[in-house]
Amino acid sequence: MADILPFHQKHAPDREPEPLWREVLGRSLRTIREEQGGRLVDIAERAGISPQYLSEIERGRKEPSSEMIAAVTGALGVDLADLLAGIAGRVRRRHGTGLPAGRRPAGPVLMAA
Repeated sequence: MADILPFHQKHAPDREPEPLWREVLGRSLRTIREEQGGRLVDIAERAGISPQYLSEIERGRKEPSSEMIAAVTGALGVDLADLLAGIAGRVRRRHGTGLPAGRRPAGPVLMAA
């Protein structure tokens, strides 16, 4: 039988772990929708998705495809590039300037299949 090795993730004590991209995306989409006064059901209908799915995207529960993100941003009347640039800027401000160009994270990287 195989051994189970513990995975110890090291974080600097003064920094919280980086948020998942889908969570930052979802919060951004919800904020935009609420600032516009849009209802979840109306935006979902314009995007061609169910209100439940849009709600799951906004709560960071689903990892939407690029086509779904484009549909939602289109329904919100938001430029996709501007949204993504804004998300990148928020992540950088929250966690420093990020890694220098060309540098990869040290240590193990876990990926789900």
